[in-house]
Amino acid sequence: MQSFYEASVVRPERARLSGRVSAQVCIIGGGLAGLSTALGLVERGVRDVVVLEAQQVGFGASGRNGGFVFGGYSLDCADLLRILGPDRARELYTLTTDAVDLMRRRIERYHIACDATHAGVILANWFDEPARLDTQRRLMKDAFGVEWEPVSVAELATQLKTRRYHGGLFERNAFHFHPLKYVLGVADAVSAAGAQIYEHSPVIRLEPQGSGFVVHTAAGSVEAQHVVMAGGGYARKVYAQVERAVLPIATYVMATEPLGARLNDALETSAAVYDTRFAFDYYRPLPDTRILWGGRISVRDREPQAIARLLRRDLLKVYPKLRDVRIEYAWGGLMSYARHKMPQIGRNADGVWYAVGFGGHGMAPTTVSGELLAAAISGERAVPEAFARFGLTPAFGAAGLVAAQLTYTAMQTRDALAERRKRRD
Repeated sequence: MQSFYEASVVRPERARLSGRVSAQVCIIGGGLAGLSTALGLVERGVRDVVVLEAQQVGFGASGRNGGFVFGGYSLDCADLLRILGPDRARELYTLTTDAVDLMRRRIERYHIACDATHAGVILANWFDEPARLDTQRRLMKDAFGVEWEPVSVAELATQLKTRRYHGGLFERNAFHFHPLKYVLGVADAVSAAGAQIYEHSPVIRLEPQGSGFVVHTAAGSVEAQHVVMAGGGYARKVYAQVERAVLPIATYVMATEPLGARLNDALETSAAVYDTRFAFDYYRPLPDTRILWGGRISVRDREPQAIARLLRRDLLKVYPKLRDVRIEYAWGGLMSYARHKMPQIGRNADGVWYAVGFGGHGMAPTTVSGELLAAAISGERAVPEAFARFGLTPAFGAAGLVAAQLTYTAMQTRDALAERRKRRD
């Protein structure tokens, strides 16, 4: 089953790499990390750039995700504060809110028609525990200078017509969009500036040469002074130091049939929504009155029919009145997760730049990575030192995947027990 995103775009034809070319910068990976780096470079006057994509632009997580654009990282803000301290934690968090603003400017500057909906994001409280929201709101305001607006139980019930939630927090600066249309728009901007993007050009070998590198594909090669690894959860057997540091974790998304006026039976808001569980649902209304619904993580990349069954079950727990609604699209994709749950952005000792590990909260942090690497490669400024705390930590391959699945299952169980306890109380 094709994803809703793929079914709703028309792709330009892009050549595959053939023969030997040279560039100042070669970027491996045509998702948002690689293309944001390329766009950041051309905006800084560095146009001698080649992007190599094994499949098609936006093939991976960048073109499959939920389409949320908001501040923060997969690592909880409280943990970020604990690990880095107030100044560095705020520095890194602010990079993501700046990236949200940058993405808005790029949508306008490059005329990217990506169904951007500037209606904010709601964090809905799954648990009948107001302290969860109060603690989060105070943390964001005191430590990060961000105001998340409280939404009362009654007010939330008028927007999300379900009994599942107990109030929420509203992040006004956030928005949501069609991520694949955005990524394709960024690619168009990169190409228009003179950089080269080659599709269906998987890299088979990377080797040092003098003060630079040679990047080999089956039909050609690129000689480059700088190489950026930005393959996410799909990079295989190219650069072990990066690939060993991330886990390819699957997540699932579906889209209903267009609901027309029935959309208001569930959602009377244009905001996107996610909830306070560790294993949370996330969803949002689409311009054509569908509901896009996502959630779950797994080490298994399931078939569309199985994904539709699982996510439909989750949808009906929140909106049982939609029991007769058809699911028209269901798909999965691989995100790259690091053990420390932070993006890995920097340069390895051998000179290779990297931008990976964006799973779980990806669009703004991925844009951050592109800006930081473009600034560093162009000589504008170094990558902030705080990212060195979250380096290429080994993820332990199959053992790491088993540990990730066990952790997810344990947290699901914890959330379920917490809900049952509150019901008994």
